[in-house]
Amino acid sequence: MGEEGQGSRDREWPIEIPVQEAAELVAKETDVLLIDVREPWEFEICRIPGAKLIPMGLIPANLQTIDSGDQVICYCHHGMRSLDVAVWLRSQGVENARSLSGGIDRWSREIDPTMARY
Repeated sequence: MGEEGQGSRDREWPIEIPVQEAAELVAKETDVLLIDVREPWEFEICRIPGAKLIPMGLIPANLQTIDSGDQVICYCHHGMRSLDVAVWLRSQGVENARSLSGGIDRWSREIDPTMARY
């Protein structure tokens, strides 16, 4: 990790990603994996289009489904659960794992104000 000559991996990604930057990546990148780590009942209230629901407690069992070549953006309600998940994913070799700063709550305020809030 952190070795020179690894292409996009030769820099360390900040563990959190601001909502504006995440929205830009989601809009233009095909190699971005959005993981919603909230519970199914929360996912039913609101979600970011294209997100894959993997509740926090099920992340370890689903690690093999997470492509470490993708930019992985995890999110939850306010950003605490997703931060824990991003840290854990990095410890498992998913170096591009990041947490959406402020979670879906901030996304709903700054990116999509039509989104339901709770």
